[in-house]
Amino acid sequence: MIPGVGTAVNVATVLVGATLGVLLGNRLPARTRDLVTDALGLVTLLIAAISAAAVLDPELAAAVGDSATLLVVLGALLVGGILGSLARLEERVEALGGHLQRRLAGETGSAERHRFIEGFVTSSLVFCAGPLTILGSLYDGLGAGPDQLLLKAALDGFAAIAFAASFGWGVAASALTVLVVQGSLTLVGLALGDVLPDAELAAITATGGLLLVGVALRLLRIREIPVADLLPALLVAPLLTTLVASLRG
Repeated sequence: MIPGVGTAVNVATVLVGATLGVLLGNRLPARTRDLVTDALGLVTLLIAAISAAAVLDPELAAAVGDSATLLVVLGALLVGGILGSLARLEERVEALGGHLQRRLAGETGSAERHRFIEGFVTSSLVFCAGPLTILGSLYDGLGAGPDQLLLKAALDGFAAIAFAASFGWGVAASALTVLVVQGSLTLVGLALGDVLPDAELAAITATGGLLLVGVALRLLRIREIPVADLLPALLVAPLLTTLVASLRG
């Protein structure tokens, strides 16, 4: 199958799901919409826990040592968080959400504007911070097929319904983020020509799982963690794994 088909399907499911969610959300009381968001937060937490368990992956332990797997993930989060904070990624993502809100929805009240931005930021992080985004896009570009992205597309479609019921049209705007991020990673896969070693993939998966924990805490209104500032950790994790493995070798 042609590389990029998985991303195209994913963008379509987000748009369709967001539209259905907006239509459904207008007929639901605020309490019900909040409950839907809470349920999605709990499911995101479950997915995060499953992904973070990759820190116990045997290939990662063999590469960096049993006692260093947690340190690799911790180091990736610290270094990635510092880089993201210095680059003000969270502010830039929010600014992008505000720009799209003005272009797509016009000038609205501050409450509606915040709702749009929160929907854009939260859904963009959920749709793009998970390991399926990275691995699925890379595998699609490498010619291994879009199976993982098609699975992700189905999950994102249902998530978009739940998000849009609470946050409105900001969720639909996140389809642009999905297109840019997954499209770029698919091109990276085309350039790589081969898959990353299993140890590096495990490090990315474990780090992505912890980022999803941050997203879940936002959804559950426990703490507003600037997850976008932590996104560089996904790039630092495999580099740090390679560095530690070479030092041990």
